[in-house]
Amino acid sequence: MLPSSTVENYLKAIYLGATALPAPERLLPMGQLAASLGVAPGTATTMVKTLAESGLVEYEPYSGVTLTKAGERLAALVLRRHRLVELFLVQVMGLRWDEVHDEAELLEHVVSERLIDRMDEMLGRPEADPHGDPIPDPQGVVKMQEAQNLLTCPLRTPVVVTRVLDQDKAFLRFIESHNLKPGESIEVEARDTASDSVSVRGKNDGRITIGTRAASKLLVQVARVVLVVAALCSTAFAQQPAPTGSARPFEILDNSFFVEEAFNQEAGIFQSLFGVHADQGEWEASFTQEWPLFSQTHQISYTVPFGSAGDVVGVGDAALNYRLQVWLESASRPAFSPRLSLLVPSGNSSKGLGNGHVGWQVNLPFSKQFNDTYLHWNAGFTHIPSAKDAGTEYNLFTPHVAASGIWRARPMFNLMLESVVAWEEIADGPTTRRDAVVTISPGFRTGWNAGDAQTIVGVALPASFSSGSNSVGVFGYFSYEIPFTR
Repeated sequence: MLPSSTVENYLKAIYLGATALPAPERLLPMGQLAASLGVAPGTATTMVKTLAESGLVEYEPYSGVTLTKAGERLAALVLRRHRLVELFLVQVMGLRWDEVHDEAELLEHVVSERLIDRMDEMLGRPEADPHGDPIPDPQGVVKMQEAQNLLTCPLRTPVVVTRVLDQDKAFLRFIESHNLKPGESIEVEARDTASDSVSVRGKNDGRITIGTRAASKLLVQVARVVLVVAALCSTAFAQQPAPTGSARPFEILDNSFFVEEAFNQEAGIFQSLFGVHADQGEWEASFTQEWPLFSQTHQISYTVPFGSAGDVVGVGDAALNYRLQVWLESASRPAFSPRLSLLVPSGNSSKGLGNGHVGWQVNLPFSKQFNDTYLHWNAGFTHIPSAKDAGTEYNLFTPHVAASGIWRARPMFNLMLESVVAWEEIADGPTTRRDAVVTISPGFRTGWNAGDAQTIVGVALPASFSSGSNSVGVFGYFSYEIPFTR
């Protein structure tokens, strides 16, 4: 029998139904199967008998049905297609997590294995879909994680939401609106059997009381177990990458101040960033706005610098930026999103504001989380083919490397240490010279969430060292991120 969409739906329903059975039950009752598929019991029985003749299920009259090894593998591969399609629709296509289930129900029967494997690679070989459901591997093997729900987990102990067991749109919106999605850190403060309710404390100490039925649909893992195992296995900067889903996601995924991160804006969300740097009586600032181009894969942005040069204050050379999300972060590799920028001579070069000619810039940023530490590292260059200075043109090429470490001291408070080395080529009479500038910048950032918006502020003390001079400045940072579509 060829696995038609009907056959695949039956196998998937038996797989999911049997998985939810309490041990040691192994047979899914026919009435339960029929109800899950929305068909009459007689119709389900007829189809199950056909599946039994094909060796995909074992059927026991008046008792129920279970999958054979062959049927279980086919069912797992259907789930693999479904869950990868859901994740692709959310991360790449920009759909909401509460609207992808129905689309995946249709696509799971028509996408080829070649396309599914390409999606899997593009997404970084993920282990879970947007709802936390485990994604079977290409052989149909599911890596199951032990988890408790909010009715059985320890009280007043930090836990991380790992999975939501209900695909109902209204329920998913409720979960999202109360910051109970997979990856969120919460605590169960109390359970009241008289009122069938559970009291939960979540993000920013927000509190909510939910019913026991809803609480049973949220699976969690004790957060401290993950941290203790990580501490025993490694040190902060010499550890193996945590598998996707095992390390609690960062509550702040913002830019470092001087070192570019490797995460494009998600579909439907834009970010505005403002930074100002004061040093030795002069100051420079910049405003950047980042927009996803249809999906997280492509991002466009612009940067407008302004500041002082002696007694002159004005706008410098603006940048028009494009960034490609080549890799999303996975358990075994960092995120990677190369950027190409066009430098527009919008400043007045005769007054020291800009280079007076079109230039371009390339940067190669990588980012990787190691439990409570995020590392970013970059390499790139800036090229101004015909920079103008005192009426003379110069061909200026400045390479750079950079790295930063960000430590999550608290969910919304990060300590930062950044370093940048640039080999600046500058005009020197009729020719040019190169000056190595090393910048070390300790700092911190914090912020808060208000609905769908996130605001981040930060301060750093960048110290720069070169052959000509040394200096210590002050840097202030502000960013605001909010959806522009729903």
